Amino acid sequence: MAELLENGALRSDLSFQYRVYQPQDPNGEALVLLHGSGVDETTLVPLAREIAPRATLIAVRGRISQDEGLRWFARITPTRFEQHSIRVEADAFAGFIPVLATQHPLDLPRTTFLGYSNGANLVSSVMLLHPGLIERAALLRAMPVLDDVPAADLSKAQLLVIAGAADVTYGPFAPALVALLRDHGANVEARTAASGHEFGAEDAGVVREWLARRTASPAR
Repeated sequence: MAELLENGALRSDLSFQYRVYQPQDPNGEALVLLHGSGVDETTLVPLAREIAPRATLIAVRGRISQDEGLRWFARITPTRFEQHSIRVEADAFAGFIPVLATQHPLDLPRTTFLGYSNGANLVSSVMLLHPGLIERAALLRAMPVLDDVPAADLSKAQLLVIAGAADVTYGPFAPALVALLRDHGANVEARTAASGHEFGAEDAGVVREWLARRTASPAR
C-alpha cells in the first residue's frame, strides 16, 4: 500500500488556493472539487471520498468573497449573476487547469470535475467559454448563468447533472442547463435526487455509478 503523499494542506503556489488529498492506494483516478457558496474547499471532500475512495482529490477554493463567504463569482440575486465576474473567474480557472495538471500530473480527459451549486456553475461556464479543457464533469444543483453563450463544441464532453427534487430555487433551472449543454454537443445524463439543494449519499451513489460507466466505456 502506497504511503500518504499529501495530507490536504492548503497550497498557495498557483492562481487558486487548493488542497491535494492522495489516498494510500491510488488507482489513477482524479477528482477536482469546486465547492458551493459560503463554504470552502474542504466541504466536498467527504462526498468525493464516498464516490471514489482511491482517487486523488484536488479541492480548489473560490476567490470571490461576498456576504462573508467564498464564491466562484459574484451574484446579484440568488438566480442572477455578475457577468463580468463570471468571465474573469472562468478565464482565470481555465489558465489554472493546465498548470495544475502539469504540477500534479493529471490526465485531463480522464479527470472528473465535481462541482456543487456555485462551483458547478463555474465548471459549466468554463466548458462553454473554453471548450475542450474540461471533458468530464458531474454538476450538482446547477443552473445556467451566462447571459450570452458563445458557440462552443462540447462534442467530447461527458456530463452528469443532478438536480434536487425539492430544490425549489434552483431545481427548475436544471432542464434548461441540460438542454443548453446538449445543444452544444455534450453527452449529458440528467438525474434527480430526492432532496433539496443539499447533497448526500444518493448523489454519491449516482456519481459513482456514472463514473464506473465512464471507465468501462471511455468518452467518445
